[in-house]
Amino acid sequence: MRLVISREALIKPLQLVAGVVERRQTLPVLSNILLVAEGDQLSLTGTDLEVELVGRVQLDEPAEAGSVTVPARKLMDICKSLADDARIELELSGQKMMIKSGRSRFSLSTLPAHEFPNVEDSPETFELQLPQSALRRLIEQTGFSMAQQDVRYYLNGMLLEVKDGELRSVATDGHRLATSVSGVDTDAGSQQQIIVPRKGILELARLLQGGDESVKLVIGANHIRANVGDFTFTSKLVDGKFPDYQRVIPRNGDKELLGDRQELRQVFSRIAILSNEKYRGVRLTLNDGYLQVMANNPEQEEAEETVAVDYQGGHLEIGFNVNYLLDVLSILNSDVVRFTLLDSNSSALIQGQDEPEALYVVMPMRM
Repeated sequence: MRLVISREALIKPLQLVAGVVERRQTLPVLSNILLVAEGDQLSLTGTDLEVELVGRVQLDEPAEAGSVTVPARKLMDICKSLADDARIELELSGQKMMIKSGRSRFSLSTLPAHEFPNVEDSPETFELQLPQSALRRLIEQTGFSMAQQDVRYYLNGMLLEVKDGELRSVATDGHRLATSVSGVDTDAGSQQQIIVPRKGILELARLLQGGDESVKLVIGANHIRANVGDFTFTSKLVDGKFPDYQRVIPRNGDKELLGDRQELRQVFSRIAILSNEKYRGVRLTLNDGYLQVMANNPEQEEAEETVAVDYQGGHLEIGFNVNYLLDVLSILNSDVVRFTLLDSNSSALIQGQDEPEALYVVMPMRM
C-alpha cells in the first residue's frame, strides 16, 4: 500500500473520523483508524462499536492498493504538525506505516485490517431526506438537554420522531425538556420513533454543514445511517422507550412574561455568580411590569437585580436552576422570549417569540 496526498485534503476527514475514536479502549484496534486505498480513492474509518464514521478522499494520482489500521491520534497529530501546503507520502513497509513529508520521517505501528470491527448492518425500514441545515438546527435546538450517564439509559440520547410530514427532535434529562420540529417529505401516514445515543448525535452534528445540501437518513431496526457528502455515518440505536414528551409539556399556564432575551440572559448570568455552586438555584419574583431575580449561597452572599418585563399576572415566586434558563436563552435567536407559567410548583414553558417550532420546559426548584 502506497499513496501520496496533500495535507489539506487529508486533515479534515482525518479529524472527523478520529473524533469517533475513544482515547481509552479495551481492544487495541479500536484506537486505530482503518485506511483503505483503492484506485484514486482513500477511505478512512473510525469506530467505537457504537458509532462508525467513514470518510472518503479523492487522490491526485492512483494509489498502490492495500488496507491497514494505524493509531488515530498519532496520525492526526503528525498531520497537524506539518506545514499547511505539505504533501504526505504514506507507505506500508512490513508491519510499519512510513509517513514522509519534506525532510520529516515517521514510522507508525499498525494492526491488520481484518481485525478492524464492522458495525453490523440491519435491514432498512425507513429513509428520508432533508437539508443539512434543518437537521443541524434540530440538533442544536435540543441537544443540550440530553442526559449524560443517566441510569435511565434511554435519556442519554435524542428522540427522533417522524410523524405527519414532520421530523421532531426531543431531548430531556428529567429536569428539563427541549423539542423542535422541521417539515420533511415523507409518505402520508409514515411514523417512526428512534433514540440516537448522545455520542451519535454529537458526531452527526460535527459532520453537518449549514447549507441547503441534503442529508439522507436511512433508519434500520437497530441502526441509523446518514450520508453527508463524502462521509457515511452509522450509529447504533438505543433500545428503550422514550418518555411521553407530550405529557410533560405544560398546557394550562395562565401567566405570561415577555422579556428581552439578551437582557434576561445578562441578568441571569450576573445573579448566577453568587448562586449555590452545587444547586445553581435562583429565585424569580414576578409582579406587574417587572421581574426580580435573586440568589444566595452557603457563604451568606447575595445577589439581586430587577428588570422591566411585559407581565400582568399577579404576584408569583418561583425557583429555577439558572444554568437551565441560560442554556435556553443561549440557543434561542428571537429578540423576545416568552415564559408561560402557572404557579410556583409547575414547570415553565419557554419559547422564542419568532421560533414557534422550538419548545423548552424547565422544572421549578424548591428554594
